[in-house]
Amino acid sequence: MALSPLSRRTALGAGTAALALALSACGASGSDSAASSAPTPDPANPVVVKVGANPVPHAQILEFVDENLAKEAGIDLEIQEFDDYQMPNTALNEGKIDANYYMHEPFFNKQVEERGLKMEHGEGVHIEPYAAFSQKFDSVDQVPDGATVAITNDPGNQPRALKMLEQAGLLQDIQDDSAALTLTPEQNPKGLQFEENQPEILVQILDDPAVDLAIINGNYFIQAGMTLEDAVVVEEISGENPYANFVAWREGEKTPGVEKLDELLHSPEVKEYIEQTWPGGDVTPSF
Repeated sequence: MALSPLSRRTALGAGTAALALALSACGASGSDSAASSAPTPDPANPVVVKVGANPVPHAQILEFVDENLAKEAGIDLEIQEFDDYQMPNTALNEGKIDANYYMHEPFFNKQVEERGLKMEHGEGVHIEPYAAFSQKFDSVDQVPDGATVAITNDPGNQPRALKMLEQAGLLQDIQDDSAALTLTPEQNPKGLQFEENQPEILVQILDDPAVDLAIINGNYFIQAGMTLEDAVVVEEISGENPYANFVAWREGEKTPGVEKLDELLHSPEVKEYIEQTWPGGDVTPSF
C-alpha cells in the first residue's frame, strides 16, 4: 500500500486485501547486527525511528513523546498510523517501519504462531480495558437469555472478551482457548448468540437493531468518542493482566533508537500524560 504523508505521520487504511507475504518461519535466533551497527542516539543529530501505531491512544501517546521527550533523548519519531490490527505487523515484517506499538501479549503470540513472524517486544506501557456497550440496556442484569452479542473475530482477543462476560456473570468456565461459536451449553447458560466481526467495525455494528451487546476494543471506542462510563460491562484489570500494550520490533533488531523509544514510553512523564488525558481509566498505565 502506498504511504501518503499526513504532517509527520502516515495514515494507512484498513480493509485492504490480504497481502502475499513471504514470511519466514518462527523459531530461529535473531541477529544483533542491526542493533550493533546502528548509531547511538545523539540530541545533536537525532536518529529517526519509524514506528507504527493505531491512531488512539497509541499514536497520540507517541506524539506526546515526540513533541516533549524525543529530541532531548536523541530520537526523531516518524509515526505511521494504521486503522487495523494486521498491517502494522506487515509493515514491520517488510522493514517499512522499525517498531510498532499497539499489541498485547496474547495477540502478539497469535501473530507469531499464525503468521510465522519473528518479533520481540518490550514491557507493557498501558492497558485499555475491554468493554461491552448496548443501545438497549443500561445494566448487564437486563441482558436477556438468547441476546445477540457482537464480538471480535480476532482469536488473540476473543477469549479476553469471553472472560469479561464471565466476570459479568453471563458465561462460565471460559478457558484461554475458548471460542464464541463453540461454547457448550454449560459455558453459555443464557444461550447468548454470538456474531463475529472485524474489531474495527464493531462500533458501527452497535447501532444495528439486531445487536443487543457489542464488545469493543478500547482504541476503537475511544476513537469513536465513547468512554468506559458509557459501557454496560467493563473488564477488570486489577492484578496480573496480560493485555498491556507494548513496543515490538523485528527479532534481533532492537536498535538504540527503538530502545530509547521504549525507555521514554516508560517514563514518569508518559505515565502522567496518560493519567491526565484519560482520568476515567479508559487508558491505564501498566508500569
